[in-house]
Amino acid sequence: MAEHNKQIVLELKNITKSFGDNHVLKGFNLQLFEGENLTIMGKSGSGKSVMVKCLVGLIKPDGGSISIRGEDITKMEQRELDLLRTEIGFLFQGSALYDSMTVRENLEFPLRRHKNKIKNFEGTEVLVQEALENVGLAHTIDMMPAELSGGMQRRVALARALILKPKILMYDEPTTGLDPITSKEIIELLRNIQLKYNTSSIIITHDVDCARVISNRIILLVDGINYAEGTYAELLQSEDLQVQAFFKN
Repeated sequence: MAEHNKQIVLELKNITKSFGDNHVLKGFNLQLFEGENLTIMGKSGSGKSVMVKCLVGLIKPDGGSISIRGEDITKMEQRELDLLRTEIGFLFQGSALYDSMTVRENLEFPLRRHKNKIKNFEGTEVLVQEALENVGLAHTIDMMPAELSGGMQRRVALARALILKPKILMYDEPTTGLDPITSKEIIELLRNIQLKYNTSSIIITHDVDCARVISNRIILLVDGINYAEGTYAELLQSEDLQVQAFFKN
């Protein structure tokens, strides 16, 4: 496994979460390094969604700690948590654009919500244009989401995630529901964004090809724990049957 000399920007230690008798996370650990693309893979029901919700503060873990740039978010007040969330961009599965808003209004939404972070709120037009240019969709600014293809909607959602210039990006199944050609375009776009902005990213995906192309490192989540961890090449060579089930068809 590759050694890391870079700063840890996000860390989960011994995270546990149960719902009644259903023990979903059983001591999950994660370290995300500066400028790294870290992919989390696991079967449906393995705990990926619960882990993400714990990470962004939507649900509280039963035990363990979650630190972002050294600050434990499990001990934060709501106001502190809301401020910290501006440092995290989130690309939802299915894009989650507001259907009743234009592309421009979708991108303006997080800017309006976090006005205090914008030095010149009247200059948001520049930020919207820049974000759309980064994903190659400046011409869609006055269109409605329904007028866009699935791949274009995903790009607009990515532009919205980038608009506050977050230090950390989280992608939830970024290629789900897209055809193979569009999936490759999205994967390439995510790689370019990492290179341009030196973002630290967590990618949740079932897409092995996405993991192969985009990942610096992969964690395999099985039964609520880190079952295996390494580069794509390392996991591909694993003789473990559960690992092989993911990487060898």
